[in-house]
Amino acid sequence: MRIDNVDVDVLNGEMDEEEIKAYISHVKEQYPDETLLSLTLTIDGDYVDMHYHLKPQPIERIRRITGYLVGTLDRFNDAKKAEEHDRVKHHI
Repeated sequence: MRIDNVDVDVLNGEMDEEEIKAYISHVKEQYPDETLLSLTLTIDGDYVDMHYHLKPQPIERIRRITGYLVGTLDRFNDAKKAEEHDRVKHHI
C-alpha cells in the first residue's frame, strides 16, 4: 500500500492507517533532511521491526585546497582562486 507517498508493507498481521502514519512520522523526524521511499513493518508479538529505505543523496567531492576543505571554488575570492590556479597539481 502507499501512504503519504511512501510504499508501506505490513508483515505478520494487520495495522491501521493511523499507526502506520505514526511510524512514518517517526522515521521522518529521525531523518528530517531525507526522503523516505519505503517502509516495511514486521509485527512480532508486542514488537514491530521497522526496515526503511531513504532516497540516496549525491556525494559531493570535498578537497583540501590552500588549507580549506571545499567542494567548489565559487566562494573563493580572486586571491584564493589565483593561489589554487598556481599550485602544483599532482596527477595519479
